[in-house]
Amino acid sequence: MLIDTYGRVATDLRVSLTDRCNLRCTYCMPEEGLQWLAKPDLLTDDEIVRLIRIAVTDLGVTEVRFTGGEPLLRPGLVGIVERCAALEPRPRMSLTTNGIGLKRTATALKAAGLDRVNVSLDTLRPEVFKTLTRRDRHHDVLDGMAAARDAGLTPVKVNAVLMPGLNDDEAPDLLAWAIEEGYELRFIEQMPLDAQHGWKRDGMITAGDILESLRTRFTLTAEGAAERGSAPAERWVVDGGPHTVGVIASVTRPFCRACDRTRLTADGQVRTCLFATEETDLRATLRSDAPDDEVARIWKQAMWGKKAGSGLDDPSFLQPDRPMSAIGG
Repeated sequence: MLIDTYGRVATDLRVSLTDRCNLRCTYCMPEEGLQWLAKPDLLTDDEIVRLIRIAVTDLGVTEVRFTGGEPLLRPGLVGIVERCAALEPRPRMSLTTNGIGLKRTATALKAAGLDRVNVSLDTLRPEVFKTLTRRDRHHDVLDGMAAARDAGLTPVKVNAVLMPGLNDDEAPDLLAWAIEEGYELRFIEQMPLDAQHGWKRDGMITAGDILESLRTRFTLTAEGAAERGSAPAERWVVDGGPHTVGVIASVTRPFCRACDRTRLTADGQVRTCLFATEETDLRATLRSDAPDDEVARIWKQAMWGKKAGSGLDDPSFLQPDRPMSAIGG
C-alpha cells in the first residue's frame, strides 16, 4: 500500500493525461498559453495503463480520477478508460473536465466504463465566462454537462471558482441552478497554481465568503466530519435536503490530515501533493524496462516521504513551479 510516515494511506490516484487545454482561464494560465510538453515526454497509453494497473493491483488504489490540462484532448482516452475498467479489482473511475468535448464523448466514455464526471463551470453568464476563460464556449460546457447527465455519468459534479469583481456575486445563483438541473455543486477556493504566479492571498474569495453569500438565500446545515471522510469538500445540506453543496477550502481550511491522494503528471512524475516542490520520476523507471515490483517500490518510497501538510498556512510557502495544467487537479 501507499502509506506515509503520518499513517495516511493513498487509495485515490489522480492521473493527468495531458498538459494541454482548450481554455485559457485567468487563474490558470496566460492568454497566449504555455510551452506544452513534447510528445516523447508524455506517457504513452500503454505506460499510463501499466501504472494504473500497478497502483490498483499492487498498491491498494481503489479510485482513479483522470485529469489534465483537459483530458478530453487525449486521443486515446476512451481506450485507456476501457482497459482500466477491465482491471481486477475494478477501480472507480471519474474524470475532471472543462466540459467542452463532453457532448460528443459522454456516451462512449460511459460505455467504456467511466463512472462519473466533474465539470468546471464558474459562471452562468456567457459574457463572464468569456472573460474568465478567454473563449466563447459557455454553451458547449452546458451542452456537455447535459450530455454527461443523460449518459449516466452521475452524479455530475460542478466545480466553481469565484474571482473578485467577476463572478463573486454568483454563488446563490449557481446553487439554485445546480439544484434545478440535478448537479452537485462544489466551490473551490482559488489556489496558488497559476502559471503566472499572480495568486494573492489578500482579496481571494474564501470559504467563509462563499458560505456567507449562500446563506443570504439558503439554509445550510453542516453534514459533519463523519460523512466527509477523506473527501476534499466540506458539504452542507441545503434547506433541509436532499440537495447538498460543497466547499473545497484548500487555502483557509486545509484538509491535509485526511488526504488519501497520490498523483501522476502527464510526463510520469509522482507528486505527493498538489503543492509539492519535489517529484519522483516513474517514466524513466518504466522506460528502463524495470519490473512492476521495482516501479511499485519507487512509488511507495515517494509516498513514504509525503509531508504533513501543503504548507499553505506557512508564511514561507513557495508556489510550485509547475502550474495546475501540468500537475493535474
